[in-house]
Amino acid sequence: MAAAAERTRRIRLGTGVTSIAYHNPLWVAERMVLLDHLTRGRTMLGCGPGSLPSDSMMLGLTPTDTRELMEVDLDIIMRLLRGEAVTEQTRTHNLVDARLHLRPYTEPCFDIAIAAVASPTGPRLAGRHGAGLLSIGATMTQDGFDALAHHWGVVEERAAHYGQTVSRRDWRLVGLMHVAETREQAYRDVEYGIEAWFDYFQKTAAFPQMAVEGSRLREMIDFINEAGVGAIGTVDDARAQVQRLWDQSGGFGCMLLLAHEWANPAATKRSYELIAQHVMPHFQGGAVSHADQTLAAKQRARSTREDYAAAQLQAVATMTERYEKEKTEQS
Repeated sequence: MAAAAERTRRIRLGTGVTSIAYHNPLWVAERMVLLDHLTRGRTMLGCGPGSLPSDSMMLGLTPTDTRELMEVDLDIIMRLLRGEAVTEQTRTHNLVDARLHLRPYTEPCFDIAIAAVASPTGPRLAGRHGAGLLSIGATMTQDGFDALAHHWGVVEERAAHYGQTVSRRDWRLVGLMHVAETREQAYRDVEYGIEAWFDYFQKTAAFPQMAVEGSRLREMIDFINEAGVGAIGTVDDARAQVQRLWDQSGGFGCMLLLAHEWANPAATKRSYELIAQHVMPHFQGGAVSHADQTLAAKQRARSTREDYAAAQLQAVATMTERYEKEKTEQS
């Protein structure tokens, strides 16, 4: 993130995510505050328990341990960021009068989002601390999709209980997309690497929330599209997927794309360009989107073109006549 910040000026940079159960909470907070200063307020902290069982096992922790530790560690991090001194013994670390060397650059603090897949752990903590929600599993499984509306209900209920304020603007959904000018082209593009992606989640990653189905190329593509996992196709398919998530969730603040290597670098870049040009404007701008506003302006111009064109011609004729009259008077 520090390297990316050096090369950019406006883009915001977030951890997606920091598995805080694997780290000393003091150093998590210290590193993020340093990044907040280095980026002049462009940093965001995404927190999660660590969802790969193979990682936690190497640290002698079970998936249940990491979720319990996350609750404890997140509370410590939030207290440190508020300027408190913390003395606490956790299962993995001992903090003695711990406090930050610097306060956050962002006033009062940079954005913090809590990851959620299918369980209510993330939504509970987001509501308790008034943090954002990062729904990583929103489109990976039917369970994740079904849990969307329920998750925000948990956030609001916990926020009310702890006297916190939360907003759907701070809710981020994560999904998968690859688009091209035609659906057939998109299908050809993903022949490059989608099988390796499926192989990883089917045979290597012990991450049941991201279980994917299909053994042949077309089955894999159909699974992504038909199971609601993501969108492989045209910009229309991508817009339909975002709308589907919006309708199921009741509204959210941001849609994030999960990076993948389904297509080669050139096709991947083109996919991002198409999404930026033809998908994003349809969901940005509030009640009247940027796309709607632009299309409405175009329609107004088209509907009045004939009258405006006639007025333009009349203006040219009037000024020509006036000029000829001036010449006559001067002679």
